[in-house]
Amino acid sequence: MTVYFVGAGPGAADLITIRGAEIISHCPVCLYAGSLVPPQIIAGAGKKYADKNINVGDVIVADSATMTLDDIIDFIKTHHHQGKDIARVHSGDPSVYGAISEQIQRLRYHDIPFEIIPGVSAYAAAAAALEQELTLPDISQTIIITRTATRSSAMPVGEDLSSLAAHQATLAIHLSITNLANVVKDLLPHYGKDCPVIVAYRVGWDDEMFIHGNLSNIRDKIKKEKITRTALILVGHVLGASDHRESKLYDPAHHHIFRKN
Repeated sequence: MTVYFVGAGPGAADLITIRGAEIISHCPVCLYAGSLVPPQIIAGAGKKYADKNINVGDVIVADSATMTLDDIIDFIKTHHHQGKDIARVHSGDPSVYGAISEQIQRLRYHDIPFEIIPGVSAYAAAAAALEQELTLPDISQTIIITRTATRSSAMPVGEDLSSLAAHQATLAIHLSITNLANVVKDLLPHYGKDCPVIVAYRVGWDDEMFIHGNLSNIRDKIKKEKITRTALILVGHVLGASDHRESKLYDPAHHHIFRKN
């Protein structure tokens, strides 16, 4: 039996992968991060398992929001020993701030098989909703996905925001909306006060909201909206750029193996 770490995407029920949705529907046990995964994502949990003439009451759906790591592993062990596949559902993509590494270490210790199903990250969903490319010629060809240290683990040496800002890349800053004052302070010397900032709140959820501003006014706008969690901070000169050089990819003078003059 297998534990499936499923990336549920940013929130919208139709932004989960087909494979992820299928696994959730086939597993008799679903353990999901209730504070970040909306009910629509796990609404079909165990449905296809129950369709196999198995009592729907045998399908177990549990919220891990109040669980510790030990609780989660004990839950998994219990159902694994009963021969049941488990859908362990996380928000976004599990590879980015998914907190799956410590779970995987424990599963390996207990010799419990697992598989990881990728999901759509919040920064990608936000860019799509904004109709925005995050890499533009001559402006930025790099995206840095990062966070700041608040109550969570400290950032490694050299990964503080002021050091990363020196690259002037497009930034996707997670888990930092309550630290916005320090984010602005660290970025101003490198990006300038007029650099565009977009705060993406609960991307993909029914109450999704995008707050547009720049480094000089974004704090006041966020205070007005009273946003304190579940928000992504996008920063960079690509945001809203309307006059930029076109990519060479479709330039008729650009030669590649699929298009020759």
